[in-house]
Amino acid sequence: MNRRDFIKKSAVAAAATAVVAPVSAMLTKAESAGLAVKEAEPVRMSQSDDQAPKVLLVNGSPRRDGNTFCCLEEIEKQLQKHGLQTEIVQIGRKPVRMCINCGGCHQDGAKGCVFDDDMCAVITEKMATADALIVGTPVYYGQPNGGILSLMQRLFFSAGHLVQNKPAAALAVCRRGGATATLQTMNMMFEMMNMPVVTSQYWNIAYGAGKGEVKLDTEGMQTMRTLATNMAWLLEKIHTDGNTAPKRDEKHVFMNFIR
Repeated sequence: MNRRDFIKKSAVAAAATAVVAPVSAMLTKAESAGLAVKEAEPVRMSQSDDQAPKVLLVNGSPRRDGNTFCCLEEIEKQLQKHGLQTEIVQIGRKPVRMCINCGGCHQDGAKGCVFDDDMCAVITEKMATADALIVGTPVYYGQPNGGILSLMQRLFFSAGHLVQNKPAAALAVCRRGGATATLQTMNMMFEMMNMPVVTSQYWNIAYGAGKGEVKLDTEGMQTMRTLATNMAWLLEKIHTDGNTAPKRDEKHVFMNFIR
């Protein structure tokens, strides 16, 4: 049996029996597999600030400290100035499985994606306690990194209830072009999940090729700080209002264009 058949049969079997590891166990499995996780430095806050909203920042670049991380770090510093808790997680260089539409995550008793051995499990666990999400990605051929796309698609499909109504933003880093198409791709996922999309003074784009070069893009760095300030402002409003979500009276209608 080749590798493709093995993966397919394993997924189908898992979906049929609804054998899905609890999300709490997913993190342990992913960490034991040696996946690279970049944690933010501990946030220095007063005792009352441990109740402050938390922003999860995901580095979709395989490079731990490349230009995408530089942008996320700039955002993180600004968020912390506003008293928010933060954490940066890197998807690393390990393979991230794509969604194979097996349906296992929607079976009775399922707690998440049937694939519980990669970074999707880690992000799912962390998203449960996060109040907002910021995702950064390099631009590959005018598109987001394939790994971050696979991760986000599986997260939203298998654990969409964890992201509903939480503010979100994406940022793209490129050498020259393709960043706007990348942002559009990322934002379309947020819009489908009822996530308020946080804006900035410009599109959330920064330019750089060599390691750390993005820091020379002074307007790009300012755009990241403005994004962070806008995120902090929105979270403050939501937090003050008691985290109430919009009331939606209508049941979601699904309609195919061809019947």
